[in-house]
Amino acid sequence: MHRIPEEVDTPDVLIDRDVLQRNVEKMAAAVRERGLRLRPHAKTHKVPEIAALQLAAGAAGLTVATLGEAEVFAAHGAEDLFVAYPLWVGPRQAERLRRLSAAARISVGVDSAEAAAAMGGQLGDAAAGIAVLVEIDSGHHRSGVHPDAAADVARAAARAGLRVEGVFTFPGHSYAPGMPVEAAAQEQRALDRAAGQLEAAGFAVPRRSGGSTPSALLTDGAAATEVRPGVYVLGDAQQLELGRCALEDIALTVAATVVSRHEGGPAGSTDGSTDDGADDGVPRRIVLDAGSKVLGSDRAAWATGHGRLMDHPEARITALSEHHATVVWPEDAPLPALGERLRVIPNHVCLTMNLVDDVAVVRDGALLERWTVAARGRNS
Repeated sequence: MHRIPEEVDTPDVLIDRDVLQRNVEKMAAAVRERGLRLRPHAKTHKVPEIAALQLAAGAAGLTVATLGEAEVFAAHGAEDLFVAYPLWVGPRQAERLRRLSAAARISVGVDSAEAAAAMGGQLGDAAAGIAVLVEIDSGHHRSGVHPDAAADVARAAARAGLRVEGVFTFPGHSYAPGMPVEAAAQEQRALDRAAGQLEAAGFAVPRRSGGSTPSALLTDGAAATEVRPGVYVLGDAQQLELGRCALEDIALTVAATVVSRHEGGPAGSTDGSTDDGADDGVPRRIVLDAGSKVLGSDRAAWATGHGRLMDHPEARITALSEHHATVVWPEDAPLPALGERLRVIPNHVCLTMNLVDDVAVVRDGALLERWTVAARGRNS
């Protein structure tokens, strides 16, 4: 149990430097052993210093969600960036892509013939400098085409002057209890089938990209060439509940202060009295000064709360307001004191990192430095 540095005012985001480094190295080694390339998704952290650690550990490049994120990481020296998103390119997006392709190797996603034609038309002579990967739906049913439609999209991209480089998918349905193994199997089948369709149409397929954090270490190297996990580097409560990480893998927590505490009591009680000895009614609870504006509001239907407490895993965050987290406390454990500072594990770490300007980097309870969340808000 590490204390929160005195210099930190709550709520504030803490990143444990040693756990972070361990997570970076562990995933890099595991992916390398499987004969895959690692292209971590930088939308999780949005921090150039973390991207530099990932690249130094052997990542082949970075994945981003938006052109804005690509611009930030290119400006900080990233040389290979994949915008894993089915972009619709207008004149302003085309100009940004031209500038990006002059600074780094850029690949983007496409999942329709119409989008490919629009992209090529807007880029003009610059189209050949942009690689595209056809997005495949492998079971998540968000964006992406059926594997059998992959060749049609690739042909449209080639006609538009774009360089077709492969296929990609996001097995997002792996973010559910019991689903990582099946999602990884569906990913393999979809990538195999889509790649076969492209090869039959005369396209080389040097890249077959997949892998979310829950499924990355289940991805078959025979089907994929690279994986794009993001959350692994910091960890969050969702991955904890899915069993895809342990408490010792959680690098990011939110420091919060107990601002209100209540021993609870029977229904209707306002003074904590327990005259009938009832166990139900008003819950034993504390309130922390970290609400949805720092923790984010994501809560999967299967999640047991709005986050977890690092040093009190039996407690449950039952409600979030903008600046309040209501935490129900076990009956057999003493309530924290007013003013006590606790570490909260957000449900979805990507949201938390997009809500703060900078983060405190800590080691053994000491503040080392602060890192700017440079790609915060770069959502287009």
